[in-house]
Amino acid sequence: MGDALRVALAGLGTVGGGVIRLLDANRDLITRRAGRPIEIVAVSARDRSKDRGVDLSRFEWVDDTAALASHPNADVVVELIGGSDGPALTLARTALGAGRGFVTANKAMLAHHGLELAQKAEESNAALKFEAAVAGGIPVIKGLREGAAANAIARVYGILNGTCNFILSKMEAEGRDFAEVLAEAQALGYAEADPSFDIDGVDAAHKLSILAAIAFGTQPAFDDVAIGGVRHVLAADIAQAASLGYRVRLVGVAEEGANGLFQRVHPHLVPLDHPLAHVTGSTNAVVAEGNFVGRLLFQGAGAGDGPTASAVVADLIDIARGEYGASFAMPAHELTAAVKADSGERRGRAYLRFTVQDKVGVLAEIAAAMRDAGVSIESLIQRGEAADGGVMIAIVTHEGPERAVAQALERLRGSQSLVGQPLLMHILG
Repeated sequence: MGDALRVALAGLGTVGGGVIRLLDANRDLITRRAGRPIEIVAVSARDRSKDRGVDLSRFEWVDDTAALASHPNADVVVELIGGSDGPALTLARTALGAGRGFVTANKAMLAHHGLELAQKAEESNAALKFEAAVAGGIPVIKGLREGAAANAIARVYGILNGTCNFILSKMEAEGRDFAEVLAEAQALGYAEADPSFDIDGVDAAHKLSILAAIAFGTQPAFDDVAIGGVRHVLAADIAQAASLGYRVRLVGVAEEGANGLFQRVHPHLVPLDHPLAHVTGSTNAVVAEGNFVGRLLFQGAGAGDGPTASAVVADLIDIARGEYGASFAMPAHELTAAVKADSGERRGRAYLRFTVQDKVGVLAEIAAAMRDAGVSIESLIQRGEAADGGVMIAIVTHEGPERAVAQALERLRGSQSLVGQPLLMHILG
């Protein structure tokens, strides 16, 4: 049995407390699997007096979080503070620069600074591990980086935000509207007091950019992700999707093609025969398509103290074993700066929802805009009066270039016939 792997832990929130509890509960098993004990030696957080439900008296308390990076008794720093910049980034740079291993659940920091941190880790021959940054306890990073390492990945996509999936599946099951279900999600702790990062797709986009970098050997490019959220999805949209044989899910998609790397987070209509249609509640699921392995599905708890702590400790076990390689599956200098693909060249089907004034000529105006932009309509359904006094019209298009749909919507911009903005949802192919 080797010497203990000594850990300095920054951040004692839900996940930080979970890491301590997991190391306590499974100490003997973890020691046997790691080949050496894993021990926390120092901790840091904003409020020393807060009761976190775990015994902190056995650890050295460090008031200055940045000092953990140079703690004389620490081999590895675990960062659970959050935030793309600020103290978390300072801690990462300093720890890796000093040759210490670094484990994080911080998807925002990796999405914005992942290349720089990977370079620092390689220069110092230090581990940079972040399984907990994407999909909580699901080992999707390890699955792509190691299990599917021999494959060329054609596409990686999935449900990457548990808050949005909880809201959408609750709306689906109970026919309730978005605002009401969001309030329930906040009361249950599934959504933050300010849920913007979740419901506007930013959180999922951070995770998608990390997955894309690993899957395609590219530099993380968060700014290239087209982002759309779910705050404008109505219960009527979900009911209409169900009648057509679909379920609504917020899906992140990354795909490499001849025109570059395409990355998008957006609400989609998912066919009922697709596995993602049956992912409900706060569960996450990721699909990767390899040229030899075929379709891989990773599914499980995407957040919470237990699942996320599980991923953090799994990374510590790898470091204790000396098993760590390139952070993004290949050396940082091999990661290419991908060209951003033009989404207009993509072909697919779409769902369009309009709320319009109940007057003669509205259908003709919409149909003309579709015709002039070259959009072929597969089905058009007119519903009764909406809550805002308008009439709901839902259109499903035939397969065609996405540019045509965008042009049709642009032709209708500012139309006096429309009540509010149209909603576009792509249909997952």
